Amino acid sequence: MSETTQYLAPIDREGLEKFAEVGRNNPDRRGTNKIHTICVGQYRTLSYLTNPDPMHPAVVVDEPLHLFGQNTAPAPGEVVLSGLGGCLAVGITAVATHRQVRLSKLEVFLEGDIGNSAAWGAGGAEREPGQMGFQAVRVKVVIEGDASREELDAIVQHANYYSPVANTIRNPVQFEIGLAD
Repeated sequence: MSETTQYLAPIDREGLEKFAEVGRNNPDRRGTNKIHTICVGQYRTLSYLTNPDPMHPAVVVDEPLHLFGQNTAPAPGEVVLSGLGGCLAVGITAVATHRQVRLSKLEVFLEGDIGNSAAWGAGGAEREPGQMGFQAVRVKVVIEGDASREELDAIVQHANYYSPVANTIRNPVQFEIGLAD
């Protein structure tokens, strides 16, 4: 009796290859993500794509009760980790597709150590920027497909190396903030 493997729905390999060619031909090409966040009370916020699409409802963010929120949605740090997990999953899928490896399972587990002893700068401990935010992030990937464990690990490591969100977390990024006109 043979067992049939169910593979995850594949992405468009031909489209991926064309996208990769555009990047090779113009490595400095950039896109811009635009989000509009509205505070609706206490710490609850709704974030919308600047160009709304009915397929993309608001991303809701809140804080847990012990941080004076309503606990109605993920906290901001959890959303950051969700973005990282999504980006890594996208990259792993793309690299597997490029290498013609079919995946049957892909799960990403993330943990991040974050503290808020500065109380958002509202009278807490005096801290420097490098002492705040995530101090450690750990990621474990469960992956199965029609490749060896070593090949699957190489796919994960390659996707991690090229992940835009992982690299945003790992590396300093130009950051500006100010009042809107």
